[in-house]
Amino acid sequence: MPRQNPHRPFHPDPAQKALWPDVSGNTINGLGEAEPRPPRLVYWAPNPDDIPHGPLQRYFYTRGGDDQARARIRAERQAILEAPLPEVAPHRVDQSQADWAEGLDRFVESGACDKVGVATLQPDWLFEGQSTDLPRVIMIGVVHDYPAIAKAPEDVAGTEVIRQYARAAKAAKEITAWIRECGWRAEAATGPMTGALAMIPPALACGFGELGKHGSIICPEFGASFRLSAVLTDAPFAPTPAQSHGIDEFCQSCRICEDACPPEALSPEKQQVRGTEKWYVDFDRCLPFFNESSGCAICIAVCPWSRPGVGLNLAAKLARRAERV
Repeated sequence: MPRQNPHRPFHPDPAQKALWPDVSGNTINGLGEAEPRPPRLVYWAPNPDDIPHGPLQRYFYTRGGDDQARARIRAERQAILEAPLPEVAPHRVDQSQADWAEGLDRFVESGACDKVGVATLQPDWLFEGQSTDLPRVIMIGVVHDYPAIAKAPEDVAGTEVIRQYARAAKAAKEITAWIRECGWRAEAATGPMTGALAMIPPALACGFGELGKHGSIICPEFGASFRLSAVLTDAPFAPTPAQSHGIDEFCQSCRICEDACPPEALSPEKQQVRGTEKWYVDFDRCLPFFNESSGCAICIAVCPWSRPGVGLNLAAKLARRAERV
């Protein structure tokens, strides 16, 4: 039984409850399914009318609408998304994979983003019905300002999430433009409405970290306190390897996010989801509180790995323990 929580009991807004569809979001996500299949879009659809939970997505947009800072950041993000990209240059730049990697790292060095990695695209990372002939995906991470995200679920934390989604989109557009100017094809995928691509699987594959009990990736540098965007491309980047830091084992014995979750959407046990046993967030429990609290983010904020300076020390400690074992 989770510990007492200042946000419980939570009673969803009747206006939100009235919008709930007949189908469970957990069913759409494939909870309990033993066979692998592509993911289905359950939320953050580019067009909310395309999904059963679209009315709830529109409801989320009505929350915090009077916040001027949030409205300004959303407008800035929309301008980033609508900014034109260059056409693919007629002549390709041919260079070594080391040079490609160095060029990509420059976006981190400049502060455009905080982490990058590359994976060979797998078909089951695309949402059902989506396809692409671009064989690689570049993953991009941008870190939250911790003092802001630590205030979750206050509005300031939700505004910080929007700010970082805007920054992630800008980085994806800049990397896409650079690759196109080098004569290779590239398409930006920006959160939270990514459209074709599920972001977490390629981020895990390219070394961003491990899946945490709260359903978000945890990496030693940033904990769970970061956002993702991506670039699909045919440019010949070398894949970066997946990494293990003992985070999964840590999550099995840690209950901090589980206890902190107001709607009790986090399970102490892994769940079977589309043929894979993994940490899973109960969508039907999470969404009502998420929608009424600026996107919540409590689980990200309280995660021990998210506190600045803690994650790298934790990873080193777990590595030393593993060596002794």
